[in-house]
Amino acid sequence: MINLEPIKKMNAGERYKYMLILLKGQLSSEKDPLANISNAAALIFNIVENLNWAGFYILREGELVLGPFQGLPACNRIKIGKGVCGTALETREIQLVKDVELFPGHIACDNASKSELVLPIIKDNKAYGVLDLDSPLKGRFTEEDKEYFIKFMDILNEYIDWEKA
Repeated sequence: MINLEPIKKMNAGERYKYMLILLKGQLSSEKDPLANISNAAALIFNIVENLNWAGFYILREGELVLGPFQGLPACNRIKIGKGVCGTALETREIQLVKDVELFPGHIACDNASKSELVLPIIKDNKAYGVLDLDSPLKGRFTEEDKEYFIKFMDILNEYIDWEKA
């Protein structure tokens, strides 16, 4: 059982460190990639403040297909190179977007989203999808957020066989 009670008294850095510990605990006790990325999305959504969406898009036959997430229903498919998610996958670079309205070609799956952090899922030099975080606040995501989610992605890649996701 996961106890989120301690996070009520934590600052952002402490929350992130706790989230990474919980993630490792979840992933180390389960081998199924779908279960693991579902729980990863739930951990993010319940621990990170000021999010309205957190989840995965998985690369399937040349496009990103909606995977496990927390939040309102989202776009089912995103073309590579389109929007923040498609751009992250195409460039293989993290996209930290402080104001989505200023991002050329932004895809508004939820009009409430104002900023976004998207990490491409790359393991052994192969792309598998993206981790997408949305916030209703402009400028919500920082370099600190980015650094902790790089660590989050490293843990995911350690435990998850993305070929089976």
